[in-house]
Amino acid sequence: MVEFDVVELGPADHPEVGDTAPDFTRPLVGPEFWEDVSLSALAEEGPVLLVFTPMDGAFPATYVWNEIRDREWEESVRVVGLSISTPYEHADLLTERGIDYELFSDPGNGVAREYGIEHALDGMTGISEPRPAVFLLDTDRTIEYAWVAEEWPDFPPYDAVEDAIESL
Repeated sequence: MVEFDVVELGPADHPEVGDTAPDFTRPLVGPEFWEDVSLSALAEEGPVLLVFTPMDGAFPATYVWNEIRDREWEESVRVVGLSISTPYEHADLLTERGIDYELFSDPGNGVAREYGIEHALDGMTGISEPRPAVFLLDTDRTIEYAWVAEEWPDFPPYDAVEDAIESL
């Protein structure tokens, strides 16, 4: 078992249930290619589960994506991830983990900053990443469910997320 320190992240000033999720455009990486896509374009096609994770290769991101893959939420909602990892790193993660979801690449971490969920990485000057977070959006980008980690590492309450997806 990997040993690590749990870090308290404190409260976050993120969008809440009933708010409109901030829109953004970033490279969206799929199993075969990537292209710039806006969140609003995805939401217009149907509900979206937006999953913020630490950078690819960090064990929390691996655990989150393995759990989501095993729960097969894609049958009810479009699941997309977002982290500071590059499109090349995302392509490797998708291949290595056998994940069919798409992942937004945001190396500058601007989306997390806009969502109020940015946190600085210890010991890496100028480097930040998003807190683990989940936002379930309807077709108008209205937030139907929100969860944001208050410590690192932390993992989404998967059963609660699944209940929210089923209630759409």
